[in-house]
Amino acid sequence: MGVQATAFAAAAAIAGSIAFGALAAGAAELPKDFPNRPVRLIVPFPPGGSNDILGRFMALKLTERFKEQVIVDNRPGADGLIGSDIAARATPDGYTLLIVSTSYSMNPAIHKKMPFDPIKDLVPVSMIGTGPNAVVVNPNFAAKTVKDLIALAKAKAGQINYASSGVGGFNHFGGELFNSAAGIKMTHVPYKGGGPAMVDIMAGHVPVLFGTLIQVLPHARSGKLRVLATGGPKRAAVLPDVATVMESGLPYEVTIWWGLLAPKGMPSALVAALNDTVGKTLAEADTRKRLAAEAAEPMIATPAEFGDIIRKDIAKWIKVAHDAKMEAH
Repeated sequence: MGVQATAFAAAAAIAGSIAFGALAAGAAELPKDFPNRPVRLIVPFPPGGSNDILGRFMALKLTERFKEQVIVDNRPGADGLIGSDIAARATPDGYTLLIVSTSYSMNPAIHKKMPFDPIKDLVPVSMIGTGPNAVVVNPNFAAKTVKDLIALAKAKAGQINYASSGVGGFNHFGGELFNSAAGIKMTHVPYKGGGPAMVDIMAGHVPVLFGTLIQVLPHARSGKLRVLATGGPKRAAVLPDVATVMESGLPYEVTIWWGLLAPKGMPSALVAALNDTVGKTLAEADTRKRLAAEAAEPMIATPAEFGDIIRKDIAKWIKVAHDAKMEAH
């Protein structure tokens, strides 16, 4: 698939044979006394990013099913490591969940020291969905196409900046992979989350962002951002007139997945029941409609399958970081 394989490809290889709305182990019921108090959903990024957007939607849907409040708790910092570490240290009773995305599997490739083990200290609960990234610019920026952006970057080597949610995050990898595929060098400007990065690109302080389509779509529709291309294997249904990066001739394909994790030690029966509950939520027509409107596609997998995706992605992104000469911190 060119410079890198997509996270969706890994997911499809493992979960593609699963019927939508069905889990391999069959339905599992939540304990009758769970939950009997509010559930905390940690979002390890500031408000405004894709994890926050999808996390808040899932919190509302799960509140309906639980009949108890699911409270979103934004704990940003260190490209998701701070919030994830808080979740890893929480009591494994189901009352603390963590929403993560592909960046979770990218962190080991760029961070020399992790405060937790991403495989052992948090257990997979359920995938939520997948979607493409997008190459976006401030509307006042000169580039109107991917080819324009490449030409400008070649003419002004190192002078064009691109924003990201943080070092080693999804936006960072997307930008460095674009640099590698196009043979250019744009300068990385990390922020403490996708929300702050989005604010600065709309303000014109940084001209380029390789963001998730779910995050940039509302601002593109309002005219505050311009989408040059999307990074999926095919055009996004919500933006049918916008070409993919590959249509510009680059071997570039980047997608993102989202999912829920829980602290290690959570009873397997509760993990299975939560997985089933999320699966039923994703199968609802209004959920699928909402995700489609946000340029995301529901993705169901068992906890074991989700774990396999994370492990394979960690190995994959370590190789990508090495090949792209991304410096570890």
